[in-house]
Amino acid sequence: QVQLVESGGGLVQRGGSLRLSCVASGSIFSIHVMGWYRQGTGKQRTLVADITSSGTTNYADSVKGRFTISRDNAKNTVYLQMNSLKPEDTAVYYCTAAPPGVPTSLGLWGQGTQVTVSP
Repeated sequence: QVQLVESGGGLVQRGGSLRLSCVASGSIFSIHVMGWYRQGTGKQRTLVADITSSGTTNYADSVKGRFTISRDNAKNTVYLQMNSLKPEDTAVYYCTAAPPGVPTSLGLWGQGTQVTVSP
């Protein structure tokens, strides 16, 4: 079993930056893709970005050019660097991890970390 623990959320002003981290522990050899989803109040949980073990990335259109996902396999950690933040980025951000052949939406989830962007 894999456990995911996120950190790095908080309150920031429009245009500011935050860096989220997610550390995986447990049966980490089974992890292929790691990613970040977010869920705003009253909204569905949606993909922000994900990254494979070989470094292939995928981003939601709404964050392209502003957010960067990266991964340190030696530390079993995935990061989400968020720049030029907007109020609409306000959400709970969840880390996810999935084995080969399994979509991240069906993988394991962390507990979430709140990101709030003030106008």
